[in-house]
Amino acid sequence: MPRGDILYLVIPCYNEEEVLPETSRRLREKMTALMEAGRISPRSRVLFVDDGSKDRTWELIGRLHREDSLFSGAKLSRNRGHQNALLGGLTAAVDRGAQVTISMDADLQDDIDAIDAFLDQYEEGCQVVYGVRSDRTTDSAFKRDTAQAFYKLMAWMGAEVVYNHADYRLMSRRAVEELLRFKEVNLFLRGMVPLVGFRSGQVTYKRGERFAGQSKYPLKKMLAFAVNGITSFSVKPIRLVLAAGILLGVLAVLGLVIAALLAVTGLASVSGLWWLGLSLWLLGAIQLAALGVVGEYVGKIYLEAKARPSFILETVLDGEEEPGR
Repeated sequence: MPRGDILYLVIPCYNEEEVLPETSRRLREKMTALMEAGRISPRSRVLFVDDGSKDRTWELIGRLHREDSLFSGAKLSRNRGHQNALLGGLTAAVDRGAQVTISMDADLQDDIDAIDAFLDQYEEGCQVVYGVRSDRTTDSAFKRDTAQAFYKLMAWMGAEVVYNHADYRLMSRRAVEELLRFKEVNLFLRGMVPLVGFRSGQVTYKRGERFAGQSKYPLKKMLAFAVNGITSFSVKPIRLVLAAGILLGVLAVLGLVIAALLAVTGLASVSGLWWLGLSLWLLGAIQLAALGVVGEYVGKIYLEAKARPSFILETVLDGEEEPGR
């Protein structure tokens, strides 16, 4: 892959006035060093995306842009959430000529020195490079345990996610353009990006402490994010309802058969309450099974409504084009 491509760092921001001065200082140093080393083009930019902040975030972004053309800004009309802000930033970046993008959080808990390793893998031909945390020692025990449980649950549900990866990733222009073909509204980019395919790599890094401000992902938002991730990539919950209905139905029928045999053979007396309970079990099982069947059809409608591309062509051999390009 070519060296010196135009790199855009895409950084969603929501009420980040406390961190932006330090963040911009560190990123200026990093981008300048990469330009001087010939790793990226002088036309590369840091794109801050204001997600409807209520503080002075946009004012600071505007000031940074006026003082140094390295910094660019994009402002959402209102708060739309981190995932929408990130996708909006990626869209703006490719529209402005970015050949490669790297997304990261504004608090720079993600190690900016890992950018060099991202670019190494990009130059080796990777279209997507995932930043993967080497450990979770900076997290509380609760957050660490719930995060690991979430990744395992997503894998069990059938969603293809990269373990211990958030939204620190490199994407080539081609990968971003293909991602933008996904038309769903409820975004879960950690699950969507792997669906794009192409050659990918991973870079491990140690996540640091937030140096200022407060986390923008309290427990309520994390739970909502987890529910959105599960429901956006799996219809397995619907199938669990169907499976539960079938299981309860089998148990209810088995219980009724045993009760009938006991009554006929006279080995034991079966009270009316026993018959009533088993009948209610059977009725509930039928209802759950029926709900599961309806859910199967609703799930297929749900997946069709997302309008995800049926396929993505990575390479087309035509004329004298070299294989793999």
